Amino acid sequence: MRILVVEDTEDLAGAIVRRLRKLGYAVDWVADGIEAEELLRQEQYQLVLLDIMLPGLDGQAVLERLRRRSNPTPVLMMTARSEVNVKIDLLDLGADDFIVKPFDLRELEARCRALLRRSHGMASSRTRFGNLVFDAAAKKVLIDDRPVELVGREFRLLELFLGNLGTVMSKEDLMDRLFSLDQPTALNAIELYVSRLRRKMQGASLEIRTVRGLGYVAEISGAD
Repeated sequence: MRILVVEDTEDLAGAIVRRLRKLGYAVDWVADGIEAEELLRQEQYQLVLLDIMLPGLDGQAVLERLRRRSNPTPVLMMTARSEVNVKIDLLDLGADDFIVKPFDLRELEARCRALLRRSHGMASSRTRFGNLVFDAAAKKVLIDDRPVELVGREFRLLELFLGNLGTVMSKEDLMDRLFSLDQPTALNAIELYVSRLRRKMQGASLEIRTVRGLGYVAEISGAD
């Protein structure tokens, strides 16, 4: 999952980026509203963490322009203001959620999970796919109640496939969602991650097929 963090306080931004990258997310960071606006026009993100008070262009303006382009990317607003009117204005502008500073990074992580889960049509953190159980909150995967150990990007790759069942995903799409802009990588890295995930998913109801010339598609065996 690719996340854009827009925050001009370097210490806070650094803590958020480190936390999310440790969890296996691809994270880009900018400290300026104008730069954020440019990135959001050029790149595709699954979630935006957006501060309100920013140099260049404030967060409300960035959000308003994003929604004016009919871009549905989930946006979590980060604000030091807790007044009800401020929260109402943010929601009316198209924010999906907000968090008041100072906040616990564990709460931020939980809110990120909820928004990403919602965007992929998952009702809860723990979801069953045949004999496979995926628990985003506990960061656990079970096959026939047997735990499967996945490292950060393997876990996120599985999450991507489960959130896009039946949809062909190109190597470029997967690379964009698994790696940040400052983490250049080659397409053969995606092949390696898919190969590892397939090996660890042996015996699961999940099948990851190669679609020649197009990419990969994940399906649940026995599904209608």
